[in-house]
Amino acid sequence: MTSFTLSDVRERTYKSRDAWWTVFLVDPIAARLVVWTANRTSITPNQITFGAGVLGAGSAVCFALGGWPLLVAGALLFHLSFVLDCMDGKIARLKGTGSVFGGWVDFVFDRIRFFGCMLALLIGQWAATGEVLFLLLAPVVTFLDLLRYLNGAQVGKTRQAMRTQLRAAAEGRESEPADDPENTEPAPAPEGAEAPAAGEDAGAPVVFVEEVLRDNPGLDHDQAHARTAESGARVIDVHQGFTRKFSWYGRLRSALLRSRVRPHLFSGIEFEMFVCVVAPLTALASLAVPGADLVVPVIVLSCAALAAFELLIVYKLWLATRDFAVELARLRED
Repeated sequence: MTSFTLSDVRERTYKSRDAWWTVFLVDPIAARLVVWTANRTSITPNQITFGAGVLGAGSAVCFALGGWPLLVAGALLFHLSFVLDCMDGKIARLKGTGSVFGGWVDFVFDRIRFFGCMLALLIGQWAATGEVLFLLLAPVVTFLDLLRYLNGAQVGKTRQAMRTQLRAAAEGRESEPADDPENTEPAPAPEGAEAPAAGEDAGAPVVFVEEVLRDNPGLDHDQAHARTAESGARVIDVHQGFTRKFSWYGRLRSALLRSRVRPHLFSGIEFEMFVCVVAPLTALASLAVPGADLVVPVIVLSCAALAAFELLIVYKLWLATRDFAVELARLRED
């Protein structure tokens, strides 16, 4: 029987960069549970996903009933549910037992868990306190969570479309305009045109600085440029404008990535955890200060933080589109 170690889990299942909540508060627990589960049981990733769903349902029940002891219990159950949610992917990668359908199940269960627990928390607090503000927060939290998913997907498609056009221009081909991010395939060669023969030298390879940084988290922007230039590749950088405006970002990014923490400090994971873990845990404050209610302030601040980081992503994308136009014109002139 294969005996997996903690080092195996870290090397084969840890992401090179992840949310700080996952890095510091989930992975240290999940990794050790994965070692025990992988070595001593035949539990499948889908079964772990189902277990995470059961814990999530228990969290929702606790939130719906209200009262500080149940709010604390609900927060702990939600966090344990998220630990299991991280374990299923690690088990799949460690044993090579993942599946496309399993990925779908994991995603759907995650969304159901969050929306169910969030609604149970807000409706439960409204029933306990009579404060309509809890009901008003529900559509706001829902909107922001959906927005970050839609925005993330669309930003990714737009970046891919820009890379496709730039690569085509660098290779002397034409591609569809980037107005439609869904279309990232280069246009077919004109009829009668001959494709390069296999092995034919098509010039220096094209390398994007953002891809170098993604694959080498320890490099800063200048180091990525230098490494790419040394390789003899054609360097394309659509984040020069952002780098010039925020020169300190590279140093911050490098410092964070040394601990595997991604610069997107308030992403969907932190949003979920602050809404369904930190906010209900503040019920403990009522023990020290009777009548203190920090659930609403924490959720409001979480919404503001998520919105701010999403706007930052959009702003960075806008700057990238300006650099994209400059790079595309330069490549076409060459």
